[in-house]
Amino acid sequence: MLSTMNDRPLSIAQLLRHGSTVHGTADVVTWTESGPRRRSYAEVGQRCAALAHALRGLGVTGDQRVATFMWNNAEHLEAYLAVPSMGAVLHTLNIRLFPDQLVHVANHAQDHVIIVDASLVPLLTPQLPRLTTVRHVVVTGTSTAGLQAPDGVQVHPYEELLVGQPLEYDWPELDERSAAALCYTSGTTGDPKGVAYSHRSIYLHSMQVCMSESPNLTQGDRALVVVPQFHAMSWGLPYAAFMIGASLIMPDRFLQPEPLADLIAAEQPTFAAAVPTIWQGLHLYLEQHPQDISSMRDVLIGGSAVPPALMHAFEDEHQVAVLQGWGMTETSPLGSVARPPAGATGDEKWRYRYSQGRFPASVEARLAGDDGSFLPHDGTSIGELEVRGPWIASSYYGIDAPEKFDNGWLRTGDVGSITPDGYLVLSDRTKDIIKSGGEWISSVDLENAVMGHPAVAEAAVIGVPDDKWDERPLVAVVLRDGSTTTIDELRHYLSDKVAKWQLPENWTLIDEVPKTSVGKFDKKKLRSDYHDGNLDITRV
Repeated sequence: MLSTMNDRPLSIAQLLRHGSTVHGTADVVTWTESGPRRRSYAEVGQRCAALAHALRGLGVTGDQRVATFMWNNAEHLEAYLAVPSMGAVLHTLNIRLFPDQLVHVANHAQDHVIIVDASLVPLLTPQLPRLTTVRHVVVTGTSTAGLQAPDGVQVHPYEELLVGQPLEYDWPELDERSAAALCYTSGTTGDPKGVAYSHRSIYLHSMQVCMSESPNLTQGDRALVVVPQFHAMSWGLPYAAFMIGASLIMPDRFLQPEPLADLIAAEQPTFAAAVPTIWQGLHLYLEQHPQDISSMRDVLIGGSAVPPALMHAFEDEHQVAVLQGWGMTETSPLGSVARPPAGATGDEKWRYRYSQGRFPASVEARLAGDDGSFLPHDGTSIGELEVRGPWIASSYYGIDAPEKFDNGWLRTGDVGSITPDGYLVLSDRTKDIIKSGGEWISSVDLENAVMGHPAVAEAAVIGVPDDKWDERPLVAVVLRDGSTTTIDELRHYLSDKVAKWQLPENWTLIDEVPKTSVGKFDKKKLRSDYHDGNLDITRV
């Protein structure tokens, strides 16, 4: 028996129409050198229509890829909405990729148009001759900022392209399973791999972002979106905001602690999202330059594990709750969010908050053991996490990767346990976990413990070869400005926080932990520095 329900397809165009009319008075704020620049959702809707007409004029007539090489701002939001709604595919280019990787993903995606921020033209221009399918470059603003394009590539100022275009567009009805956006992994292992999100997956993911057990974005929120729009689609926040009518605050290129603090003070966001390194920097800045940031109800942190010390610091010093989340490009990226269950208090509440969170109903999870068996969700059995669901990839775009997918299940590469009530507790990445004397040592647990020391700003842990134990941990430490301590003191500090056999013998003090293109600790670079003899190792 079939249902009697209407079978209307889910689409980005629905979000665009709804947000720009029902929530037309909500706004997107772009931070600039001279302060905020505002645009209502109703205006965004009109500009999206004009952009779609302009792109049609540039030959975007089907599912051609329209790439963005941009900061978080109103123009990027317009591309987020207009490009998929007209039936094309949005491709968010990571502005921090190495040049060869950037060229690879643009050519692999077969980008037809690139929309680029004027401030990023110097980064893009040297690579344009190598981009074999690009025919148009659109530069935000009213000038092309002196961009010299190769033969066969036309350059257009964004604002001039929109002038005179109709402010309404007959958005087509699309198959909800068709690709809406394309995002590539950060390329920490091998070439970046493309994940093609569907209209359906983005719509359903947006609904989850607005649910109470997840980020719980609401109509009255002012969401500070620091996580880049090229990083797993800005964690789905722009689309969810248009769905629910939350206003958006976009920091553009002003991502350093001082301008972020100024932005928060001026715009009073209620919700914010970014990777841990952003919040670590902001916390250190606020220690020296106190400022009221308590307008924020929640700060969502993902991308890597959040040090418990950072969670407590924001709550105790600023009355801001840190929400830890887990996900990846392949999961759109929402996989789980660490909201404690109703009734949890005290230490029990914090135990839940330290986890990577509870899986929502649409995300199925299982743990694979070394022997291929699947392990119980008992909170103690540890295996590799595999997930599946309506916003989780089942393949990569244009390449085979059987090692990553198993009959619809995504092998995440994360190692951990799952509690009976559905909370994920990660130990490490499969490539980062340290096998010492036949036992596992979690690099994440060691990092969090070391970063609890008041003199430590950052700490990263990798495994290094050991003749006796096969591998032992090496701790790379960045001290806070003006702080001093010794390796012996740090090791003593750990003595009651980890098992004795896990205490690291190998330490190094460094100026900064290397970061990936999306702000995670770059342990691949750290391992390379170790093997090349570029680290000053102290053994205790």
